[in-house]
Parts: sequence; structure tokens; C-alpha cells
Amino acid sequence: MKKLRIGSGAGYSGDRIEPAAELAAKGDIQYLCFECLAERTIAIAQQAKLEDPNAGYDALLTARMEAVLGICKQKNIKIITNMGAANPAAGALKIKEIAQKMGIKGLKIAAVSGDDVLEIIKKQDLIIEETGEKLSTIQDKMVSANAYLGAEPIVEALRNGANVVITGRISDPALFVAPIIHEFGWSMDDWTRLGKATVMGHLLECAGQVTGGYYADPGFKDVPGLGRLGFPIAEIQKDGSFIITKVPEAGGNVTLDTCKEQLVYEIHDPAAYITPDVVADFSGVEFSLVEKDKVAVTGGAGRQKTEFLKVSVGYVDSYIGEGQISYAGPGAANRGQLALDIVAERLKLMGVQYQEIRFDLIGLNSLHGAALSSGHEPYEVRARVAGRTQNMKEAVRIGNEVETLYTNGPAGGAGAWKSAREVVAIVSALIPRNLVKANVHYEVI
Repeated sequence: MKKLRIGSGAGYSGDRIEPAAELAAKGDIQYLCFECLAERTIAIAQQAKLEDPNAGYDALLTARMEAVLGICKQKNIKIITNMGAANPAAGALKIKEIAQKMGIKGLKIAAVSGDDVLEIIKKQDLIIEETGEKLSTIQDKMVSANAYLGAEPIVEALRNGANVVITGRISDPALFVAPIIHEFGWSMDDWTRLGKATVMGHLLECAGQVTGGYYADPGFKDVPGLGRLGFPIAEIQKDGSFIITKVPEAGGNVTLDTCKEQLVYEIHDPAAYITPDVVADFSGVEFSLVEKDKVAVTGGAGRQKTEFLKVSVGYVDSYIGEGQISYAGPGAANRGQLALDIVAERLKLMGVQYQEIRFDLIGLNSLHGAALSSGHEPYEVRARVAGRTQNMKEAVRIGNEVETLYTNGPAGGAGAWKSAREVVAIVSALIPRNLVKANVHYEVI
């Protein structure tokens, strides 16, 4: 029976690069998928594209392609990635440029677009899913709107001979589902198999998390070799069953528990995980340990996809002004608290306008508040003040008041830092899928 091996080359935009190169060199894989796009990432990429029409793809695209493109072409490993972010066409041109510099020939690069629906949603009467308000209430603040596409345009690109497929906003599991559909000839309405494939895609999409990253807890859940953590491989059968494994010499491990934790990661309803391709059902998934670092996965199901696609809408919400300063030694917490009190008074005296503000002692109460911090006297703390404002000028004033503690605050303050930045927030809406049209463009060397 034919088996398909897919490697996960990244779990987020800034992920490590060498584990992907290791998969290409030693993983005996046919596909290498890089999942590098988050909701806020694409909104920021859209802003970059507005400033430069040749920008808007992932900042590490060049480094990743330089690391794997040569060996993937040599071994006939196909690459699928959403590193196109806000500009897949420009990303495809960059990959072509890299390939030419490396002397690679016979390469077909597909760019999948159509997810940018900003102009479309402006003409629709849509609702913000998180608040129930009309999307039109933030229309003048919008910077991006990207619909989650499914596997179909990637499948089209593979059927047309693409060696590399670069996309914008594609649902995370679809990056992994598409090669299975293509290689095994599944139909796009084989809901049960698509549900099983979505289980696989979900387990692989965060890369090192299923091989022990974000799982380790010393003394409770020990994981070997995290410094050179290996990324996962899925070995899939035509019926949709599969095994999760890794390169033997790589760090980390694949266990029943690492797989179970990743299965429930970011899932609201395990019996109804809605994706553009299928409504997947994870409730019947079963894991069994085949041997060390090999976990077999069975079960999983699916039902017909919905008539809507999720749209991630980015908008300029506000500004954040922040300042930090450290105190150490006896009485550190008391001096840190005095510093916060001084800043609070200064902000009031100076009339700084803010909508929300936090005063924290990192190392004491910044995560769990005062209730769980009683009786704890740390030897060092970092005072942090962060406020949300409606303009950059007010945000700057917050950080400035923290910095003045150097000479106007408690003894021993050091390592002061300040920043002021624009906040791009994200909300969701649902759009009829018939309004969204995916396109595939090719670059050939």
C-alpha cells in the first residue's frame, strides 16, 4: 500500500530553520510544509505591502528557502507554505530569484491568492463574531481582511506540476491536507477522509509542539534534547490512518501524551472543528504507541463543510505605551511598588489620557495578581507600566514617565526601557464562500 510522508518545517513565523533542513535531508519525506501565518501576522504584512507593493511576504522566506530549496529539488520534495502572507505573488518571485541564484532549474512555483477580501467585505452587511456588532463600525480603521481558503487551490497547483506552492491565508491544516488529496486522489467531498486528514494536519501544524516542545515540564514531563528539537513527520495511508514520528537522531520525543496535548490545542469543540474543507470530528480519535517515537493515529471523521468562510479582519485599534525598570536586593518589591505609585501619580498630574492601564511587578504579581502573591518576598522585580491610548503622543508619555524614575524614583533602579507602538487588533466575521475566488499563478524556471 502506498504511503505518503509529510514533514512539518515550521509552526510559526519565527520558528527555527535547521529542523526543516534536517527533515529534508534525513526524513525520507515527499512534502515539506511550513505553517508560518497567524492572524496578526497577516495584518502586519498587509501594512508592509501598503508601504511597498513588493513587500508583505514572510520575513524569513529567504532564509528558509536558502536552507531547503536545493535539497528539496534534488530529492523531489515538494514545498507548501503560507509564507506568502499578504503578498504570495511577490513571495513566488522571491523564491524564483533565490532558485536562480542557487542555479536551480526546472522549478515551477505556484502562488495562491484570492484570500484578500477587504474590498468585498466593505460591501457586505457582516457581523463581528466576537461582539455581535456590525463590521461597518470599524470600517475606517481596517487594514486587512483575509478569508481562510481551503486545500483546493493547493491541490490544483500540485496537479499542474508545482514544486513549490506559496499561499496567503490558508487554514493551517489545509497545508497538510492538500498533498494527501492530491497523492491519493481523494474527492473534495469525501468528508470522512478529509476529517481524518484534518486530524493529521492539526497535529503537524505547530511543528515542535507534538515532538515535545511546549510540553516539557522538568520533573513531571521530561523531554530529551530540546536544544535540537526535531520537527514531526506524518506517514499516511490511503485510508487516512497515519503515524506521527520524527527523525531518529533529532531531539524531543513523540509520545501518546505529546500527541494528545496537541490534539486539543486551540480546539473549541472537538466534535465540530470547522475548517474551509470539512467540519472535522476529533472525538473518536485514538492513539497507540507503535514503538519509541512512533504513535499511530486512527479514528477521526468529518461532515459536509459549511457555506461560509471565516474572515480575519485586522484594524488599528489603539496604541500601547510601555515602560519597565528593575529593582534588586533587600526591599526590591517595596521599591518597585513605590516606583509604580510614583508613575501613577505622575500620569494623573500630567493629564495623560489613556483608556486602560496596568501597573505590574514582574516576578511578583504580573501573571496572577495580588491574591496569589502574598507572603512572597522576591530578591528582584521589574516594574512595568503599560497603557492603551488613542494616539501615539499619549502612548509615548507613559514610557517617558517610567524612564524618569532613573533620577526621580526609588534607589537602585536600573535597566529602564520604554516603547510606544500601534496596536493592530483582530476580529472575525463570516462571509459566504461563493464570494471568495481563489487564484493560482505560476512562475517557472
